[in-house]
Amino acid sequence: MQTTAAFDDIAENLSFLDDWEDRYRYIIELGQGLPPLAETERTEANRVRGCASQVWLVTERDERDGETVLTYRGESDAMIVQGLVSILLALYSDRAPAEIAATDALPVLDGLGLREHLSTQRSNGLAAMVNRIRSDARAIAG
Repeated sequence: MQTTAAFDDIAENLSFLDDWEDRYRYIIELGQGLPPLAETERTEANRVRGCASQVWLVTERDERDGETVLTYRGESDAMIVQGLVSILLALYSDRAPAEIAATDALPVLDGLGLREHLSTQRSNGLAAMVNRIRSDARAIAG
């Protein structure tokens, strides 16, 4: 699976951290770097169902060199989940809809050891975010 440079940087930084407490801190810092969504974007239509925390994802469509490219923005009310949102945005943003739809992030995240260190609820929420992103991309590509 093709990953992005932004995601590769995150994966590399995580690989330097041996302790999961340090990794969690890094993931939280990633989330703190995300710009907040506008209040008008925190709607039911943008809310991700299946997450124990509140999570909103916004899909933006752009044309670059005659090709449709999707960019995602997101936010959560939980610090660790906000960091997970940041990781998914790094993996999926600025890509063609068909490429996004074909990219299952879960095996990639498993390669980082991420899901095995999350609670069941957070792991299910992560899967819900991935499904939402891919579903939006399929709808635009289709």
